[in-house]
Amino acid sequence: MSVTIPAVRGERIVLGYGPAIAVAESSFTIPKGSVVAVIGPNGSGKSTLLNAIAGLRAPMAGKLDVPARAEGPHRIAYVLQTTRVNDALPITVREVVAMARYATLGFYKRPDAADRVAVDEAMDRTGITSIGGKHLHELSGGQRQRVFVAQGLAQDHDILLLDEPLTGIDLPTAQAIDAVIHDERSRGCTVIMTTHDLSEARVADHVVLLAGRVVASGTPEEVLTPHNLATAYGSSLLHLSEGNIFVDDPAHIPVPGRESLRQRIIHTDSLPSEVHHDDV
Repeated sequence: MSVTIPAVRGERIVLGYGPAIAVAESSFTIPKGSVVAVIGPNGSGKSTLLNAIAGLRAPMAGKLDVPARAEGPHRIAYVLQTTRVNDALPITVREVVAMARYATLGFYKRPDAADRVAVDEAMDRTGITSIGGKHLHELSGGQRQRVFVAQGLAQDHDILLLDEPLTGIDLPTAQAIDAVIHDERSRGCTVIMTTHDLSEARVADHVVLLAGRVVASGTPEEVLTPHNLATAYGSSLLHLSEGNIFVDDPAHIPVPGRESLRQRIIHTDSLPSEVHHDDV
C-alpha cells in the first residue's frame, strides 16, 4: 500500500485580505513530488493560495502545513505572474538569475563554484544562455518569462510556485517552460502552478479547482468533471450541451501581441473531444 506524502495540507483554512475573504473554509492535500494545476475563473483565489503556500499570507483561520517551510523559506521558489523591473536598471539576464542564490548566500558570502553551476544549469534549462549578457529592457515578454523561471530554478528549492507561467507568451517559450515544469517533477520537486488552460490541468498529476473555495482537489479525472466545472465556472462561463463542455474564459480573449489559447495549446493529445475552449 503506497502512502502519499503531502507537500501541502490545508485543514479548514480561510484566506483573505483584511475583512475580505478570497478563499472560504477549505481542506485539501497536495502530494509531494507532483505537478499540480490550480485552476478556476478569474478572482477565484488562485494567486491568494500561492501566496499562502509561499508564506507571504497567513490563513485567517484553519491550518496550512507546508513541511518545506520548516527547512527555511528559501526552500520555496516563487515565480510571480508579473514582475515589474525598472528598464533603466543596468542589470543583465545572468545577474537576475544569480539573485536566486542570495537566499542562501546572505549579504556577505561571495558566490562559489556551486552557485555558478546552479545559475548556468538554470539558464541552460530555460534556453537563455545565449542572452546572458543582455539587459532586461532588451528582451521580449517571452524571454523575460524564461529569465524569471530560470531565477526560480537556480534557487535551492523543494517546491516551485508558478503563477500563470504559460499565459500571454509565445508558443516556443510556453513549450520550453512546460518541459521544465515536468522535468522538475523527475527531480523530486513539487511544482504548483496556476493556469486557465484545461489542457494543462488534464496532464497534471493533481488538480485544485477553486471558485472562492476549494471546489475539488484530486486527480484530473476526479476534479475536471462536468459537475465540478459547472460549480466553479457557473452558467456564464461554462455551457454543457449534448455532452460537450465549452469554457468561455475572458482570460483567453485574443488581444494584440498575445497568442490565443487555441494557438498555444501545449498538450493537444490531452484534450479529449468532449472538451472545447471557446475563446472568441
